Amino acid sequence: MTRVLVVDDHPIVLQGCRQLLVDAGVDEIIEAKTLVEGFSLYRTRTPDIIILDLAMRTGALNGLSFLRRLRLFDKTTPVLVFTMHGDTVVVGRALQLGATGYLLKDSPPDEIVKAFMKMRDGKPYLSHELASDVVFEHARRKTNPMRNLSLRELETLMFIAEGKPYGAIAESLNVSYKTVANTCANLKVKLGAHSLSELIRIAIDHLPTLKQTRNASDVYDSYNAMREKSE
Repeated sequence: MTRVLVVDDHPIVLQGCRQLLVDAGVDEIIEAKTLVEGFSLYRTRTPDIIILDLAMRTGALNGLSFLRRLRLFDKTTPVLVFTMHGDTVVVGRALQLGATGYLLKDSPPDEIVKAFMKMRDGKPYLSHELASDVVFEHARRKTNPMRNLSLRELETLMFIAEGKPYGAIAESLNVSYKTVANTCANLKVKLGAHSLSELIRIAIDHLPTLKQTRNASDVYDSYNAMREKSE
């Protein structure tokens, strides 16, 4: 008997997954529309496989926190991340945290079934395209994790390093508080930080130009030049 837990808050996705899993011979499908409900059902129903969306309505990429928490209790239950997030940094982070497979929601139905079948047999799954992208991304990022940040992310990171609160950063950048909070959340994922203090440490370690300038565009231009040289 195969029991699958699907954690996703989109009714159409849940319906589509349910039909594909039934066709693949799954005996029992458990559905959770929130991460909290998903973790509770995991503890009480002990599924054989978990299919997880990273971006629930509670906030983008909160699924990574779910994955981190899950792996504190369980190192072995296969987890297939099924999401719209194709950013190679996010893919890499999910794999680091213990995802067994990673698949984009725009994948064809036969690939979804293929991923499920491989994971049911105890094997990991990553589409060929994503696998190639992750390898090249890892090679590019080995020297400095700042090289793939946008100008806005660098600006936000520099303000964080100066000790500015979100509200002050929002005012300086003329954006909303929520935009700053989301940018910081993405920075934590991209840079592998778990707190603001870790973001500050990473900024100091990898952005020595912070000591000479407060102009993020200068930093951005210098790393763009580095990227062009290496490519």
